[in-house]
Amino acid sequence: MKLIISGKQIDIGEALRTHVTERLGAVIGKYYDSPIDATVTFSRQAHLFRTDITVHFGAGLTVVAEGDGTEIYASFEVAAERIEKRLRRHKRRLKNHHHGAVRTLEPALAYILSPEPEESDDSSLPQGNDHPLVIAENEAEIETLTVSEAVFRLDLGAHPAMMFRNRANGGLNVVYRRPDGNIGWIEPNKRAAGAPV
Repeated sequence: MKLIISGKQIDIGEALRTHVTERLGAVIGKYYDSPIDATVTFSRQAHLFRTDITVHFGAGLTVVAEGDGTEIYASFEVAAERIEKRLRRHKRRLKNHHHGAVRTLEPALAYILSPEPEESDDSSLPQGNDHPLVIAENEAEIETLTVSEAVFRLDLGAHPAMMFRNRANGGLNVVYRRPDGNIGWIEPNKRAAGAPV
């Protein structure tokens, strides 16, 4: 596993690097044999330290966790425990629910749009254009999943929303994290859209 440990305006000592390497290796090794890479980033926000961990396993599986603490080691431990909890739940769900499931991917384009600028007197911004600027364009894959699989993938990752093709009916659906912390699910109403019943 390729492991990148870095600090944002924080000096990361050799003792912390060794602790992170051993602890993260033990946590990940407990559930998976060979992740592709992992990134651990330490930063400071006011009086708290923050640790962000991202582990990429390939095949579209990325697990993300963060932790805050008054000490740098404590913030790492919080994030490591969250990674371990998410990996444990993922393994349990794979054992219990997905025997013989076939994973289907569908190519799609993903865009990142710049937000509309606030009212401003800046003449360097394009004038008279009502469309946001596209600042990134990537290819993405839309997976065919059950709703519970999609919710679980959303829970593992850092994205606030996920589009997927519903295995039950073949339609495009979206799951997203609501401001209250719960998960929302959008399934287009085929009857209202004029589709045959």
